[in-house]
Amino acid sequence: MGTTDTSRPGRGRPLAGAGTSPTGLLDLLSVAAVVLDTNGRVVFWSPQAEELFGYTAEEALGRFAVQLLINEEHRDEVIALFAEVMESGTDWAGAFPVRHKNGSTRLVEFRNMRLLDDLGDTYALGLAVDQATVAQVERGVALSARLVTQSPIGLAILDPGLRYLTVNPALERIHGRSAAEHLGRRLPDVLSFLDAEAIEDRLRRVLETGEPVTDRYVVGRPTSDPHREHAWSVSMHRLEDGAGRVLGVATSVIDITERHEATIEATRARNRLAMIAGASAAIGSTLDVEQTAHELAGVVVPDLADVATVHVLDSILRGRTPSVAGPARFRAVAVAAARAAEAHVTDPSGELVRYESDRLLTACVRTRRPVRVAETTRDDLRRIARSSEAAALLESTGVHSYLAVPLLARGEVLGALSLERTGTPAPFDEDDTLLACELAGRAAICIDNARWYQSARNTALTLQRRLLPQLPSRLPGLAIACRYLPAGAASEIGGDWFDAVRLAGDRSALVVGDVMGSGINAAASMGQLRSATRAFAGLDLDPAEVLRQLDRLTEDVEHTIATCAYCRYDPERGRCRISLAGHLPPALVRSGRPARLLDLPSGVPLGVGGTAFETTEFPFRPGDQLALYTDGLVETRCDPIDARLGTLLDVLTATADRDLGETCDRILETLRPPGGDDDVALLVARVEP
Repeated sequence: MGTTDTSRPGRGRPLAGAGTSPTGLLDLLSVAAVVLDTNGRVVFWSPQAEELFGYTAEEALGRFAVQLLINEEHRDEVIALFAEVMESGTDWAGAFPVRHKNGSTRLVEFRNMRLLDDLGDTYALGLAVDQATVAQVERGVALSARLVTQSPIGLAILDPGLRYLTVNPALERIHGRSAAEHLGRRLPDVLSFLDAEAIEDRLRRVLETGEPVTDRYVVGRPTSDPHREHAWSVSMHRLEDGAGRVLGVATSVIDITERHEATIEATRARNRLAMIAGASAAIGSTLDVEQTAHELAGVVVPDLADVATVHVLDSILRGRTPSVAGPARFRAVAVAAARAAEAHVTDPSGELVRYESDRLLTACVRTRRPVRVAETTRDDLRRIARSSEAAALLESTGVHSYLAVPLLARGEVLGALSLERTGTPAPFDEDDTLLACELAGRAAICIDNARWYQSARNTALTLQRRLLPQLPSRLPGLAIACRYLPAGAASEIGGDWFDAVRLAGDRSALVVGDVMGSGINAAASMGQLRSATRAFAGLDLDPAEVLRQLDRLTEDVEHTIATCAYCRYDPERGRCRISLAGHLPPALVRSGRPARLLDLPSGVPLGVGGTAFETTEFPFRPGDQLALYTDGLVETRCDPIDARLGTLLDVLTATADRDLGETCDRILETLRPPGGDDDVALLVARVEP
């Protein structure tokens, strides 16, 4: 026995065939080994002993250990302990003050035991560690253990095979599984409620590359709380010992569910505000009930519901008071679905449907309160659907949550907005109900405005159509065709009119006029002017005189201004006499020539007064055509009127040899798009051979 040879090859490397590499724990403790013979002399002195006591092997070997290391006041005690170990073979462990070479004294923890070699000789082995080092390691281990067990952060260590080696209590709570259910298992065996394969792939990359992952967001529903979505912040890093040997992977998991829910709620609040803002801009763009209903359905799908139906009470659409008992009849005015396959879940768009008094939709309009079924059952679906067949359809499509809110406007219930969720997993909640009520309330005002407007518009339109004459298709020497188109849904009925009157001597009067303004008043004023024009025409007055008389009459009608073109045709002379009152010039098509606008004094509108009207005469021979029209045909907000008049002349030229009715239709198709902002009166006359 003697000094160890630190230069021998293989030191610090694993033996051939060894299964593992050495750990760094012994190096951390720096365990010193000293061997004494039966007399107490040093016969073996490790390099760690030199580090611990300060003596080299040359200085220690052969000397009495008690004289080398023990202060005089402790020598007797040490000698007695040494004798006891050698005689009895009993191991001894404890801490003892030892003298260092530099004269200082330090507390050293010993493990002493008796050794026997193959010759029968006896020795004493002493393993020594600085007691301060041991205490430091113990404190570190104790602190680590407390941190792991008491930490609110879930902690786990996985071996290089990515199997759990240890988990702390916090992770047990997070996963809803005990430590025993973790140990020795891989992530997919434990975390069935997450995409564990993806997480394991990430752990494998951390193990292979050493690049840590911090604050990775993971969301799922643990088995311990399947009805609530949880969120965790997961970090991963590779574990290595002091020699760089890879021990495995450590993970930390922080439960951030409350923050996750707060973020979701904040996002939902922003989305609700955005939806309300969008609805304010999108709903009510026109005064049309059906269009407004479609706008409402389009706003709520897919952000609020997967399927939406706007049910308007049929009695409301027919101008009657809704019944307060018995079945309710609805018109499914608009339907929207997030997926085309779900559109058939609700009532067909435009169809009149009946809901019995025990149905939830009926209860919604009768009580004027929202009806919400967060998680529907088969019995609920029977009360939601209008029939058993419809209930089976709801069930087969996967409707799992239902909400109906009333359409209330000015204290009157107009119908209900019904919503279903199929693909969206979350059920309707109280916030969804409040949002749906807000949107339905805004739409209900627009629907109510539209229905009242439609009623007034229909009244004005009926009045105007009744006031317009039923013209003969032929007058002496003339073939005529005329058309009237009311304004689109966004505007009220105007005061445009046309007329053709047979006069004495086979002459004819052709008239087109336009009362400024809209609505019933304009239609009524138009009726007065048309009747007066017929009366003055029967007096065989010159066109300028007819307009002068109409101007005097219009001055007596408050707030009435009108334009008019009055033309008198004499077939015997083959000439026309015409006068304008602030009206656009007629278009004349000579046989075989392109159409042109007549160059006439425009005059001032009727009702202005103080200005004389002029009459112009021009030839009007067989094959010639004359087109009279109101400004709604050629005036728009975006196009120059000269360009529009040019288009009118082009159409008249192209259709000069066609039927007059076809000419009128072609003019309207070209110049009057559907839903125009102004009404149009058009009259085309052709001289017959």
